[in-house]
Amino acid sequence: MSGDQPEPVPQAFAGRRWLLPSALIKEFDPDAAPTGRPRRTARDWVVDFSCFLAAVVIGLLGADTLQKEDLPAGYAAFDQLLGALSCAAVWLRRRWPLGLAVAMLPVAFVSTTAGGAGLIALFTLAVHRPFRYVAWVAGASAVLNPLYFWWRPEPDLPYGWAVLLASLMTALVVGWGMLARSKRRLLLSLRDRARRAETEARLRAEQAQRLAREAIAREMHDVLAHRLTLLSVHAGALEFRPDAPREEIQRAAGVIRESSHEALQDLREIIGVLRAGEPDDTGRPQPTLAALEALAAESREAGMKVTLDQRVTDPADVPASVGRTAYRIAQEGLTNARKHAPGTEVTVTVTGTPGEGLNVSVRNPAPEGEVPHVPGSGQGLIGLTERAVLTGGRLEHGPAADGGFEVRAWLPWR
Repeated sequence: MSGDQPEPVPQAFAGRRWLLPSALIKEFDPDAAPTGRPRRTARDWVVDFSCFLAAVVIGLLGADTLQKEDLPAGYAAFDQLLGALSCAAVWLRRRWPLGLAVAMLPVAFVSTTAGGAGLIALFTLAVHRPFRYVAWVAGASAVLNPLYFWWRPEPDLPYGWAVLLASLMTALVVGWGMLARSKRRLLLSLRDRARRAETEARLRAEQAQRLAREAIAREMHDVLAHRLTLLSVHAGALEFRPDAPREEIQRAAGVIRESSHEALQDLREIIGVLRAGEPDDTGRPQPTLAALEALAAESREAGMKVTLDQRVTDPADVPASVGRTAYRIAQEGLTNARKHAPGTEVTVTVTGTPGEGLNVSVRNPAPEGEVPHVPGSGQGLIGLTERAVLTGGRLEHGPAADGGFEVRAWLPWR
């Protein structure tokens, strides 16, 4: 997904947003609340009303104990007023969780009826804020509990039991809140993990497509360079020898026509693959080692002197990828010889057995006289070297001892 586009709400909750807290809705879909605080969902209203009702019920239970305490005149009314205001403040718990929890510490210390609101505020703090804030507030509450019950003893419980129960209630509320927060964090982490998985899958697909396109580009160079070199050589011959015999001109024109047709067909297939974004298995089959005879015959028809020495007992047993690489090496060697050493005899040697590997050699002697320049990319042998390495083999090329040029390759044949 693009970084400029908002992440959608998970499909499991699309149409059931009311099941999620507003904080998670904002995390999943930032456009749900573009400005300000996110609006309460139906679930938030149910939870907030339940918390308010729980604070009121606990406050009413606390109000019953006021009659049993020996309090100054008017203090019971003051206690209940603080409890009512505290219950009303519960509705603000999502906006200011830390502020409300801190404010409830002194209020709950002086008001029995505000105890339920204090617990709700502590629970909200544990849900919405990191543990360090919860630890400080819960620690302060644990310190104030013994002082509170020393100042205002519980009529129906001994002092020790009252402190113990209050501490257990505080720990229970904090643990419950932290559990709710951890579940939310888990849900968000699963969302992030799903996003990362989608991104990695997209990157893998893009990488596979890029590698496929690079392979197509190599095939394009190998095939078209061979065809276009034939066109260049024969067109040059017609240009520099206008007085050639009629039969030779007709043969050269036929080679140009056939090579042009083959080049256009190869180019059409390659462009079709690039437009489709994936290889087309319905196209012509890729050449293998068995096609070397046809390659040599095609080069001889174009006027080259080619000697093919193939000492492989059964070329069909050679793996397709190895045979295809060997064919491309021989094709590129013949193309280069036709460009840079026209008129010389090119020797293509292929030997090998299973387990020992396949050896391919294309060698031509030095040309006689000056050779006209034929333009080219100069990347063919580099691409073949990479191709041989990818199959687990190696390729070497360079001048021979007699001044000619030789391409040598070894390919694995397991």
